[in-house]
Amino acid sequence: MQVYVGAMVVLVLCGTLIDVIHKRSAKYFFQHRQVVKSRATRQVTGGEVIAAAAGTIVVTGLAAGEFCNPWRRISHLLLMYGFLLYVITTALLVYVYPTSATPAPAAVSQLWHLGALLICLGGYWFWLLLRVDVAAEGHPRFALVRADLFIVSLLASATCALLWSLCQSAGHPLWAGALFALYIIASTVLFGSVPWSKFAHMFYKPAAAFQKRIEQANGYRRNLPPPADRPATFGSARRAPHHY
Repeated sequence: MQVYVGAMVVLVLCGTLIDVIHKRSAKYFFQHRQVVKSRATRQVTGGEVIAAAAGTIVVTGLAAGEFCNPWRRISHLLLMYGFLLYVITTALLVYVYPTSATPAPAAVSQLWHLGALLICLGGYWFWLLLRVDVAAEGHPRFALVRADLFIVSLLASATCALLWSLCQSAGHPLWAGALFALYIIASTVLFGSVPWSKFAHMFYKPAAAFQKRIEQANGYRRNLPPPADRPATFGSARRAPHHY
């Protein structure tokens, strides 16, 4: 298991590097930073940089402030903190308490189960109730696209982990073995599909949010076209659609 977890870490690092090279994200950020510096109207102080970094960590990272929908934000926070608990406690169980000679404290095991439960709660809530394109665009509820690879494999990993633990505790070795195999397969897909899933977005989004705060501080303005004319109010006050 120590070799397997180490291999998953390598897969994430290599997958993120491949994703950065393929999408040229690092090149884009470097070029955009040069544009921002050339069009800035004032110099950002060191204190403002620290404040921007702190704001990015607290608002974008810890509080998921980029989500306007409060239910989507709660779902995301459940997934995020559940995933962190899940990964950290897995590392503790595998590397610090690997054998029966070094039994893990009950708190570590409980936090591992809590992390998996939070993933399931936030993930299934999002998948079954909050997917924005189901009703709005008329897609089938359970239609899968490549963008769903991360959330589906994460849910499969956490679900199989909980069921495996339940069967193991209940004394069903055959079911426990089958579920453990599914758990390993789902986890391998989760950490091995970084170049094709949204896994790498968790690294991009904080960087983009920090850059946006720096742009706001130095007075940079994007060259965007003016917004199109829209009605001042929405809902019942909107003009009725025309049928041609």
